[in-house]
Amino acid sequence: MKDYHINIFYSEEDEGYIADIPDLPGCSAFGETPEEALQEVQIAKQAWLAAARDAGKPIPAPRYRPVIYQAR
Repeated sequence: MKDYHINIFYSEEDEGYIADIPDLPGCSAFGETPEEALQEVQIAKQAWLAAARDAGKPIPAPRYRPVIYQAR
């Protein structure tokens, strides 16, 4: 099974790391380290998916791929 792509980047403004999942709008998390941001976004992903299921909203399939991984 494919899983969702996760971006992790350092935010000067927040002075920490942000992790987000492009396929799940608004699903992001903060951490002092990249590892902490990853751990937190995994929790956010589970909460996002549970909320969508509970509300009867569609859950998008994993589709996002950074340009460097896209076949030409």
